[in-house]
Amino acid sequence: MEIKIETENESFSCYKALPENGKGPVIVCLQEIFGVNLWMRNIADKMSSLGFVAIVPDLFWRIEPNVQINGESEEDFAKAFDLYGKFNTDLALSDIEKTVQTAKNLSENDTGKVGTMGFCLGGFLSYLSSIHTSADANVGYYGVGIENKLNEKSNIKSNLILHIATEDQFVPLDIQETIHKELDDHPRVSIYDYKADHAFSRIGGESYVEEIAKEAEERTINFFNKFLR
Repeated sequence: MEIKIETENESFSCYKALPENGKGPVIVCLQEIFGVNLWMRNIADKMSSLGFVAIVPDLFWRIEPNVQINGESEEDFAKAFDLYGKFNTDLALSDIEKTVQTAKNLSENDTGKVGTMGFCLGGFLSYLSSIHTSADANVGYYGVGIENKLNEKSNIKSNLILHIATEDQFVPLDIQETIHKELDDHPRVSIYDYKADHAFSRIGGESYVEEIAKEAEERTINFFNKFLR
């Protein structure tokens, strides 16, 4: 189903998936550079099957609403990177916070708690959500760009997991090492490494690795059950 979230003058849409009993803590699922596509809706559906209310906000709405890039062709990537180049992180964080606040007050939210879970661009935004939003827990999968905001690490205020793909074509090893060096000792951060490429959890994608995706998912669900229930 779709819900609308109001901003100052406009609104943006979110995909929402409910668990079987209709209630649970909320996970705000943060998109890759492909929009609120089939992959993201499937993730939301999976989280709902595990007892969470899941919401996927359209973070590209200011550029182009309702983007759904469902393939991995050259044309698909060209469009995705074009949108990424126009993307404003600060405005996205404002939209994420509005989504989190809306989620905290949903009648379906039986704990009043909200987590964020993001992939690629969304993984970067989950890191920033631990600093700039009122989310209660955050999980970032193979986030791209985290190294550019490590100077904000002292402001992390909610617990954070980062899943890192050691073979990530978009996050070179030296950047991975920098992230570990800066965050390994942070009391609110846990980092897990996986011998896989970027997007190892994207079911149907070229880099999907089922065994590794399940390992990361188990850690994610245990983390959210601990901090959101």
